[in-house]
Amino acid sequence: HTDEVYRIPAHLRSGDGGLIYLSLGSLGSEDVGLMQRLVDVMGRTRHRVIVSKGPLADQIRLHDNMTGEGFLPQPAILPQVDLVITHGGNNTVQECLAAGRPMVVIPFGGDQLANAHRVERLGVGVRMNAADLSVDAVKSAVVSLADARIVARSIGLARALEAYRGVDAAADAVLGIRP
Repeated sequence: HTDEVYRIPAHLRSGDGGLIYLSLGSLGSEDVGLMQRLVDVMGRTRHRVIVSKGPLADQIRLHDNMTGEGFLPQPAILPQVDLVITHGGNNTVQECLAAGRPMVVIPFGGDQLANAHRVERLGVGVRMNAADLSVDAVKSAVVSLADARIVARSIGLARALEAYRGVDAAADAVLGIRP
């Protein structure tokens, strides 16, 4: 949870398509070519997009259906969007699961590969290869995740995680350790 507030810009508050959050993490966003290609693909859709542009933000050109900054308060944004396009890092995946948001995962390596597999296995997202980011492929992935069953599964998983009270259980366990 966060106390930060993020207000969706007026030009993105309504429209035909979904509201999508795009973040490839600090390392993924340093691949300006990949980021720009993905931004350009999303610029050719009817969706509205919030882009976390990363440390090279000044090199990424956004389209009229977008807004973005170098760094954004992700936990404050996730509950407000319909879908997340992510690299699949641990923090982002956990935050998306907690917010009940389906994911398009574009992993680059390390934990991201296993996380992409888990997201697919849970039925709350799809994995895409960075080399396959055509307009049609991305549109297809986004449309598939708008399915009511996937949205319901994502929300149900978020409720189950909240009911588990994992943060409280972890804190209790740590506090229960005796020196």
